[in-house]
Parts: sequence; C-alpha cells; structure tokens
Amino acid sequence: QVQLVEFGGGLVQAGGSLRLSCAASGRTFSSYMVGWFRQAPGKERAFVAAISWSGGNTYYADSVKGRFTISRDNAKNTVYLQMNSLKPEDTAAYYCAATYGSPLYTRAETYNYWGQGTQVTVSS
Repeated sequence: QVQLVEFGGGLVQAGGSLRLSCAASGRTFSSYMVGWFRQAPGKERAFVAAISWSGGNTYYADSVKGRFTISRDNAKNTVYLQMNSLKPEDTAAYYCAATYGSPLYTRAETYNYWGQGTQVTVSS
C-alpha cells in the first residue's frame, strides 16, 4: 500500500517556475514507477511525465518536453516535477500516481495509487 501527497502548487506568472513534490509513505515506494498527470476543468486527465523505479528512465508528454523535469529521491520517498517556462495552458490540477510498472505509463488506468492533487495556475 502506498499513500501519496502532492505539494508545491500555486499561482505563477507565465514564464515562471514551480517545483511540485510527491511524498509517499510505504516501505516499497522505491519499487514503483511514478507518474504525474494533470486535469484542467472540463478536460480529461492527461499524462505529463513518468519516472522508473530507479530514476534511470524518464518519459514526458510532448507538450512539456524540454520545460519539465521529473526526478526522484528514493531515500526521501519523494518524486519531484520541476516546471519551467510555464504557460497559461499548463494551468490544471496536478496529480502524482504510482504503479509497479507498465509500458502503458501514459494511461491513467495503469496506476494503482493516486494523490489528492495540487492546483497550478499560470497567469498570462
């Protein structure tokens, strides 16, 4: 069982940066692949980024590639999402999620555990 809590959301101007954190409980957190998803009002939940259990492999949606960086510190049971050059279209609730691992890492249904979400609002 893994419990996830996101931190770090807020209001930022376009071009600014935020770093989201996903803190996990559970001794086996280092065994899980972790993904970040986002959901804007009236839209479906969308894949943002994912990282393998070791941190050796990372994956990004095209819309954030080159601007966002996912990383993890298994000693701290935490996964981070560094978001730079933010745009108004990045405005959404951001969720972290964990799965034992799957090639279908872009699909929300792959993930077994979810956090409650943190709001990111980017003003123009």
